[in-house]
Amino acid sequence: MKIFGSSGVRGVANEELTPAFVGRVAMAAGSVFASREGPTRVALGRDTRATGEMFADGAAAGLASVGCDVDRVGVLPTPALQAYAAREGVPALMITASHNPPQYNGVKLVGRDGVELARDALERVEDRLLAERFATVSWDATGVTRRIEGAKRAYVGEVLAAVDRDRIAEAGLIVALDPGHGAGALTSPTLFEALGCHVVTVNSQPDGRFPGRDPEPIAENLADLRRLVRASDADVGIAHDGDADRAIFVDETGEHVEGDAALAALAAAELADGDTTVSAVNVSQRLVDVANEVGADLELTPIGSTNIITRIRALEQADVTVPVAGEGNGGVLFPDFRLGRDGAYTAARFCELLADRRASEIAAAHSGYYNVRVNVEYEDDGEREALLGAAEAAARESDAELDVTDGHRLDYGDAWVLVRPSGTEPVVRIYAEARTPERANELARDMHDVLLAAA
Repeated sequence: MKIFGSSGVRGVANEELTPAFVGRVAMAAGSVFASREGPTRVALGRDTRATGEMFADGAAAGLASVGCDVDRVGVLPTPALQAYAAREGVPALMITASHNPPQYNGVKLVGRDGVELARDALERVEDRLLAERFATVSWDATGVTRRIEGAKRAYVGEVLAAVDRDRIAEAGLIVALDPGHGAGALTSPTLFEALGCHVVTVNSQPDGRFPGRDPEPIAENLADLRRLVRASDADVGIAHDGDADRAIFVDETGEHVEGDAALAALAAAELADGDTTVSAVNVSQRLVDVANEVGADLELTPIGSTNIITRIRALEQADVTVPVAGEGNGGVLFPDFRLGRDGAYTAARFCELLADRRASEIAAAHSGYYNVRVNVEYEDDGEREALLGAAEAAARESDAELDVTDGHRLDYGDAWVLVRPSGTEPVVRIYAEARTPERANELARDMHDVLLAAA
């Protein structure tokens, strides 16, 4: 696909992504929705980004121009919008750039089942967008807009009903929350208070300029949360990205819990013999170990929630049980609850585990691997192709096992390294994992040197 990446379309606001372009995306999406279902309602939400209202206005106008009525549900997490879409049986557009820096924004498309559109549906939208083949209606058939209240409250209620409230409440947890000024600030504190936790927060004021930290909940951005956990004697720290579809954890000592370790722990609690789990090509050996231990299958996809969801759908249609899936970036899916990433639900399920063990013990059970990620920026398509060409040449010359599901993954048995272009930013990413930090750094550094020489 030329426009939609692994998680929608994103770009720097008012440069790569303009209100006019977002309007055309909405027109294309609305045209596809109407062609399949007839005139329809479409839900429209956004995260806290400073440019969110501007783009939501453009999207609302685009939808109305092709005859769609618009339910504007306001600022809320992406999973809350998905929940609204599923309850109401309407498709949805989410204005968000998820974990990207404040200057970015984007559009994510959701079907009337509350699930991100699969690749084939996205391709239909993209075809209309590129051809500018919009189903524009006459002036007297344009859609109308209404403001919807209560979507966040209903979402919190759904999560509460789907987890073991008593188990969490009886654990008497102190929970430190860092929504990162994103949409989770409007729902997660309420949720964990309702679960019987004592909640303390940092960066919890909704603010689309993200003054406290960047939206991506990676270790280097969570110093405030680590300090809060130590100062409050919290049992766990929970961090979200900008649209709160991800959750990353800090243990009771204030140490970062690797996202891959959290995914492995959640998977170990869910998977059984004969089940299947799905992850991306940058999967950690931690999840491989869990699947092998219980006799479950592991299937790999290209990186990105759209690819994982598309594969889960295909497996479910084949009557294959997929109780848990996801990536080590905090994006975990529990398909029996919702076929989509949900940071608050994931965090609540992690809190269920804390009824028996400390967060540090949970992480230690899935330790022993070290991960490195390095970004190499590029200026234009020519430089991008030079970087990827150098990566391919190095991969072909290597004696490691090569996987080209998404980029080039070299598996050395005791370690692996992956090189692939980002689907949302002008960077080529290098991932490496090994049993020692020295080995992981060596693999990443060697590949980094190859790319720098090409650049």
